[in-house]
Amino acid sequence: MNILIVGSGGREHAFGWHIRRSPLADKLFFVPGNAGTASLGVNVPISSNDFEGIKEAVIKNDVKLVVVGPEEPLVRGIVDFFKNDKALQEVRIIGPSQEAASLEGSKDYAKQFMLRHGIPSARYLTVTPALIEEGRSFMKSLKPPYVLKADGLAAGKGVLIIDDYDEACNELERILAGKFGAAGKKVVIEEFLKGIELSMFVLTDGEDYFLLPEAKDYKRIGEGDSGLNTGGMGAVSPVPFASRSFKNKIIEKIIKPTIGGIKKDGLDYKGFIFFGLIKVGKEAFVIEYNVRMGDPETEVVLPRLRNDLVELLLATADGNLKEFSPEVDSRTVLTMVMVSGGYPGVFKKGFEVSGLADVDGSVVFHGGTALSGDKVLTDGGRLFAVSSYGDDIEEARDLSLKNASRIEYEGRYFRNDIGFDLIDL
Repeated sequence: MNILIVGSGGREHAFGWHIRRSPLADKLFFVPGNAGTASLGVNVPISSNDFEGIKEAVIKNDVKLVVVGPEEPLVRGIVDFFKNDKALQEVRIIGPSQEAASLEGSKDYAKQFMLRHGIPSARYLTVTPALIEEGRSFMKSLKPPYVLKADGLAAGKGVLIIDDYDEACNELERILAGKFGAAGKKVVIEEFLKGIELSMFVLTDGEDYFLLPEAKDYKRIGEGDSGLNTGGMGAVSPVPFASRSFKNKIIEKIIKPTIGGIKKDGLDYKGFIFFGLIKVGKEAFVIEYNVRMGDPETEVVLPRLRNDLVELLLATADGNLKEFSPEVDSRTVLTMVMVSGGYPGVFKKGFEVSGLADVDGSVVFHGGTALSGDKVLTDGGRLFAVSSYGDDIEEARDLSLKNASRIEYEGRYFRNDIGFDLIDL
């Protein structure tokens, strides 16, 4: 069957890389794709949010399965668009409905969902402009630092962690006054939880779930987890502290209640759920839900997945996930993200990339790249995720480092220390 993947990042390249292996996959299409996805299929140069354009591409190319990578088209209602259009109703699409996508699209919606279904998370208060004084009082009841989250999607920039109470109060007012645009019409104030983070992922057909390998990602730009937050500078899977017993606890206390809550609330959900977790002592708490796979976590999770991904996606769409069990590579996979100089601040685009043909033993997933003839050019902040297998974190990291060093472009930067905090665990 012909398959269309919505998105243009490393996550979507990784989807295509895995799907390409399946005997069920014929032609692949990417909307809009990047320089890497062009080697796997056909890039269709339209926006991920252009639903009419995607419809035209689906019909024109006889696409039978659509996989939505990024969150924005899901929150905008692409699944509802497909299901409400007679010409598209026979096309399977992977993702939640617009209402269910509020689990990521609205921090307040997600917190209410967790509270309603007894899912462990930090104490919180949702504040609107009329409730600023209540917000100040709630922060007084908390120990610093103070966590402020814009309610809506803010391109990864809507979360602030502030040590000083007065500064936190000022930032609360700034967000509500429009610092993050419409995303900040409401602000979720949360208790700060100190611990170590972990990401877990499932596919769900709305009734059952399929557990994917876990991962840990690294958001800070600088080594030793210093500097500004980014979309992700690397990731590791498996995670040494995520023992079988700890993961079983997460399944019983978080994953099963989440799937049960989706059913109880009558949400239409056939797709991925990302559980952003934090381990505090021996317990796990939910920091956030994402209604899609993470990036760069996908670039370590999918290389470990031995199941046929197309079979799993069809089972998700058709409600047959209970028939499948995970088949997982036991090796470690580590990915190192290569970025443009100046990222996550101001950076330039259009630099030619060399050395990709010299990579040996790693898989290079493209993010913000573009083609100009046969040349690969930089076209974004996060450019490549260099993923490698190893018997342990050090071996995988050494191979990713070796191959990342072979890829050259002006302003090249990547962290050398991905996985540094997990080696002695």
